[in-house]
Amino acid sequence: MNSKRLDPLIRRAESREDALAKELAQKVQAHQQQERRLEDLHRFRNEYEAPPVPGSAVSPSLLQNRAAFLAKIDDAVVTQTKQVGSSEEALAIERTRLLLASRDKLVLEKLAASYRAAERKVEDKREQSVLDDLGARTHGQRKKEEPR
Repeated sequence: MNSKRLDPLIRRAESREDALAKELAQKVQAHQQQERRLEDLHRFRNEYEAPPVPGSAVSPSLLQNRAAFLAKIDDAVVTQTKQVGSSEEALAIERTRLLLASRDKLVLEKLAASYRAAERKVEDKREQSVLDDLGARTHGQRKKEEPR
């Protein structure tokens, strides 16, 4: 097989690997954004959970509203935690896809290199054969030219 026939396959594998690397970068950014949202929710909850300022009037309805709001924040934290988990799974899948694409490209590159090495061996043998023939002819002509 001609090693040049693998070049389009290698280029295609490289472009696939590049596309997957870009996709992974996007997933990483999305995951980081999901984690920041979760951190923001935790921070917001901690700030809101702080007890009211001493000496301020706190009515039962205000305490009830506060408890309801904290429950909504807790629900948002649970939901965001699930989204972070989904994001981590998507990230792991993308990493695996990129790893497999990189491996495929590497296999093709190694195959092309082995074909090139085999082609070089054949070419070297061909050149050596030509040199051997030329040497034999030159040696044969010298023997004919020598006086007996």
